[in-house]
Amino acid sequence: MDVASPLLSSQQILVQGLRNAVPYIREHDGKVFVLAFGGEALDAPERFSQVVRDVVLLADLGARLVLVPGARPQINRRLTQAGMAQKFHQGLRITEFEMIDPVTEAVGALQFDLLSWLSTRLSMSSGSGLAQRVLTGNFVTAKPMGVIDGVDLGFTGSVRRVDVAGIRDALGDGSIVVQSNLGFSPTGELYNLRAEEVAEALAVSLGADKLIFLTDPVDNLPNVMALNEVQNLLDHTVTPFSDEFRLHLESAIRACSRGVDRVHLVDRDDDGALLVELFTRDGSGTLISSEPFEKIRAASLNDIGGIVALIEPLEQTGVLVRRSREQLELELDRFVVIERDGDVIGCAALYPYPEESTAELAALVVHPAYQRGGRAGRLLSFLELRARAAQLSSLFLLSTQTMAFFKEKGFVEESLARLPAERQALYNFKRNSKIFKKCL
Repeated sequence: MDVASPLLSSQQILVQGLRNAVPYIREHDGKVFVLAFGGEALDAPERFSQVVRDVVLLADLGARLVLVPGARPQINRRLTQAGMAQKFHQGLRITEFEMIDPVTEAVGALQFDLLSWLSTRLSMSSGSGLAQRVLTGNFVTAKPMGVIDGVDLGFTGSVRRVDVAGIRDALGDGSIVVQSNLGFSPTGELYNLRAEEVAEALAVSLGADKLIFLTDPVDNLPNVMALNEVQNLLDHTVTPFSDEFRLHLESAIRACSRGVDRVHLVDRDDDGALLVELFTRDGSGTLISSEPFEKIRAASLNDIGGIVALIEPLEQTGVLVRRSREQLELELDRFVVIERDGDVIGCAALYPYPEESTAELAALVVHPAYQRGGRAGRLLSFLELRARAAQLSSLFLLSTQTMAFFKEKGFVEESLARLPAERQALYNFKRNSKIFKKCL
């Protein structure tokens, strides 16, 4: 028994992991993900080889991948070796004509390493011994950045156009597409582009489902952020970010503003973090979205299963009064839910008594895994606003075990005689619930 128990535990973890991941595997099948990472990631070959393994697994599971590697540290080293001074303006490299060869050498060497790692891993994955499904090409047309504040940036450029049809053809054939940070103009000039801008432009042009940055980790970053929160972080953070991370945050804001639904920031040094971020509900990194990842809304028929799963354990322990599924369906218009990425993780109900200008708050429940994020308070605030909009002057509730929470939220104990007569008639003296009221 002592030997079997750890094995059983491992099996349970595996089974649970598969059950949790399958909906995301189905959801991601055929979807386009643009995955960007700075040259800093490739400076740690052992860790990056683990990332390559996970990238290939993503492709095997059906995701359509476009990879955009940066080469900033590699370019810096080549220019230093060549004895060339590095100049920047507004964070942009000034690329002079004599720098083109060292820049292309740095990017080319990096591309060679990346393609080699991908091809090796893909061969191992296929079992055929053949390198396959890696394609790189000139998918980006560039233009010069020109002169900014009187400073000529030389052969530093920006994205002019993306060959969407060419990339989609490659993705349709099952290839992993790799696009460097170099681009040619229509007249043949080569330009050094910022990799973050290339990734952003590709994600927007392709209508990618996700833009993912493997980035420099930052401690204590929320796992979900709205655009205004990201901008506030950039504007007011006391601890300075690395240049790499700041560029990723700025690109995330622009990409979401231009139509990319979700941008993910994932710690490039955390083995398996990419898979955890994409195949679990809570992920391992930070999700940035123009639309709320988690929202409170009116309940619908599709939410009944989720509401039942929340309230049933509390009904069994006597914390909540039992409701049949039929009763729940009849009263569904009273309920609101917290939806998190398609799952119901919280609910509450409001039963108005308009003649007495009050309403009963009931069935306020948050899933145990999400009870530390202030969600119960947000549900309460949401229903308070709804009650005020209905011209109600107070809320009341009956509770046997959660009195402390409601006291902290401004509720005070009330007598049964002060409830609406209709509700007094339904009071269960066996439960002996305490009554609380809050004026709005």
